[in-house]
Amino acid sequence: MAALRVVLLGLPGAGKGTQARRLAEQYGIVHISTGEMLRDPAGAAASVGPQARASIDAGELLGDQVVIDLVAERLARDDVIQRGFVLDGFPRTLAQADALAELLAPDGLDVAVQLEVPLELVLDRLAGRRSASGAASRRDDAEAVVVRRLARHEDEVGRVAGWFAERGMLVAVDGAGQVEAVTERIRLAVDAARREQAEAAD
Repeated sequence: MAALRVVLLGLPGAGKGTQARRLAEQYGIVHISTGEMLRDPAGAAASVGPQARASIDAGELLGDQVVIDLVAERLARDDVIQRGFVLDGFPRTLAQADALAELLAPDGLDVAVQLEVPLELVLDRLAGRRSASGAASRRDDAEAVVVRRLARHEDEVGRVAGWFAERGMLVAVDGAGQVEAVTERIRLAVDAARREQAEAAD
């Protein structure tokens, strides 16, 4: 069977990074995190140029082409070609999704897994539990900022998930609960998608 190719989608705080690392270990594939790549000044992000580097340091989003180029370079390496991968943090836009399809042609992707986690749980994971005594206003202000950011991400994730759904590649998985339980749900979804592909190819 060909090397496994998986994309993990979900809001910040949905557990993509944790689950991507567990899947990489379980299947022996490469974990590709665009967030980690962009935060590493000595790694792939060193090639993005000083202007993009300044944007990264300021916490700003980069243009599609810069991120696409970084991912394209990583996908072309031997370890990814031979072992397969799980993508965490890419694609985030429709342009990136289109680019990924071109990069992976003709073999394509095995499955895109969308981790579904209730907004309340995401807020807890991102902001943590705060004491109500003496910090209510600060807590409310902080959560309001997080909610606004999540609304933007939710729109992005929704569009990209729709892109994969239209192509029959999207599987939604409950991302709440124990880490091990979520990993098992993802594994079952991935294995089922691969079986369907194998049967369709016969």
